[in-house]
Amino acid sequence: MEKTKCGPQTLLYPMPAVLVGTNVNEKVNFMTVAWCGIASQKPPAVSVAIRKNRYTLKGIRKNETFSINVPSSTMVKETDYCGLYSGKDKDKSQIFRVFYGTLKTAPLIRECPVNLECKVIHYLDMGSHILVIGEIIETYIADSCKVQGKTDTKRIDPLIYIPGTREYHRLGEAIATAFKIGKEW
Repeated sequence: MEKTKCGPQTLLYPMPAVLVGTNVNEKVNFMTVAWCGIASQKPPAVSVAIRKNRYTLKGIRKNETFSINVPSSTMVKETDYCGLYSGKDKDKSQIFRVFYGTLKTAPLIRECPVNLECKVIHYLDMGSHILVIGEIIETYIADSCKVQGKTDTKRIDPLIYIPGTREYHRLGEAIATAFKIGKEW
């Protein structure tokens, strides 16, 4: 396979499109983020990269808590809206039905099939972005997304962002079983 050098780029596929929730100036705010991922198993932790000037980061720093809300593909308009407009210019507190969990300070979205309630354990200045590491204090999964007690990603139908084309997608078909297919090599 021939290759073309393209310089350093942030092309890692797929990127989840998640809604980061926090309270800013005593008001609920949500921001769409694609630079989000699992950071640790013990403690269970997630990382999210946020530009230094973002309104949401102000709320995270003040409260030291935030939520990661995984929208389904049916929530594409609301998710995109939260990425297009800053909470300092648009009130996003009425877009979703909000609930609070264990921490009582990180707003969670009822319509999202998966919610992670997080407490900040570390900030890392990466240059253009601050990498926020949050310990996952509690996870909430919609009952409708469980089959025989197990989480079913098809039912979650998570929204995926594709950089470059700037498109939203949904998960595709399963092609193999992890930790098994490699044994055939």
